[in-house]
Amino acid sequence: MLKEYKTIKEIAGPLMIVEKIADVKYDELVEIEMSTGEKRRGRVLEVTDEHAAVQVFEGTRGLGTKGVKAKFLGRGIELPVSEEMLGRVFDGSGQPKDGGPEIVPDKKMDIAGAPINPYARDFPNDFIQTGISTIDGMNTLVRGQKLPIFSGAGLPHSEVAAQIARQAKVVGEGGQEDDTPFAVVFGAMGITFEESQYFINQFKETGAIERAVMYMNLADDPVVERIILPRLALTCAEYLAFELDMHVLVILTDLTNYCEALREISASRKEVPGRRGYPGYLYTDLSTLYERAGRIKGKTGSITQIPILTMPEDDKTHPIPDLTGYITEGQIMLSRELHRKGIYPCIDVLPSLSRLSQKVMSKKTREDHSGVANQLFSAYAQGKEAKELAVILGEAALSDADKKYAQLADEFEDKFVRQAHDENRSLEETLNLGWELINILPKSEMKKVKPEQIEKYLPKKKK
Repeated sequence: MLKEYKTIKEIAGPLMIVEKIADVKYDELVEIEMSTGEKRRGRVLEVTDEHAAVQVFEGTRGLGTKGVKAKFLGRGIELPVSEEMLGRVFDGSGQPKDGGPEIVPDKKMDIAGAPINPYARDFPNDFIQTGISTIDGMNTLVRGQKLPIFSGAGLPHSEVAAQIARQAKVVGEGGQEDDTPFAVVFGAMGITFEESQYFINQFKETGAIERAVMYMNLADDPVVERIILPRLALTCAEYLAFELDMHVLVILTDLTNYCEALREISASRKEVPGRRGYPGYLYTDLSTLYERAGRIKGKTGSITQIPILTMPEDDKTHPIPDLTGYITEGQIMLSRELHRKGIYPCIDVLPSLSRLSQKVMSKKTREDHSGVANQLFSAYAQGKEAKELAVILGEAALSDADKKYAQLADEFEDKFVRQAHDENRSLEETLNLGWELINILPKSEMKKVKPEQIEKYLPKKKK
């Protein structure tokens, strides 16, 4: 028997407080009916012996404490899932947004989900090629990894996300594409209408929409949807990966908007704030999203996650990037300096890191991959130092080797980092380009690559 209450005590922000309740559970779904007959949905966010705090998905505007009924449905929020979801666009509450028909579900899955049991986890060790040299060559993405992109306001993270979503594919040993079906689940929170149309058009124009499921929450949509959307996206990904045996890439943008929504709801609940006003459980909450990525022993499918977040004031010590860095396996950093130079994608390889890249570099990829990445990283860092020295002391103070390093740094940014928005480089092309840059250095400085690889891969005409 469903429980229905008219005992609405208070409306506070996106929350509705219902009193004199019995047998109500945390995360239970609630149907709210107004005196006009309009219905809204919500979920139980907090429950005590006599009160329940209900998060209203469509917002509390127009809701009063009189003439409103709250019906507790005895179950959590469930997502109807089916293979028909591929190629579709949904809103932040899982309703079709593309004008297509409702999904005929194979089953319904609770969106709360759970992190993958550590005992059941399989170690990520397959290469995902994104077609972007600074990721594939230097900070390799591994199937089953969580690799966030740290961006800043005004930087082209949307373009980078769309490019990765269009181009990503799992590549086996020998550079052959894995024949396991590949899908992209794209979740966007608090974005503008223009950004939403950009993503949808990008996917449709390139045909990537056929293998994608998109969830869109716009800036003027209810804040509460931003809390639900990543869980809808990850539930969809779990179904595709672990029940339909697909490799799934989940891109979530922008996690900062998700955390702001958490902060707003926390303030409505009058909780004691933590760092910078964010709730003290922000780390735990983010981990419930990130830890749903990975591989499971005995299962063909996998979930790889690329969360994107904009760092307020480009501050990587801000709670959102700081806590994300503890949970995930590295980060890709976008650089405002490179963006000002007109370089796209403006990925700064020096502070970027993929902690699992050594599991695939030269093991699942070409033998020289690890050496080329190490040599380029070292040479680029030395080249940047040499350029800073030249600014202070003048170019005449640089040694011949320093000048070569400075030249390599410039060409690395101009040729290796810089790519067209639609340029999809294979790993082979990326590594060959790396060797061209290494060739700028005297042979005595090529300390990170093996002599036999120098003999095999260094461009012969300049040797």
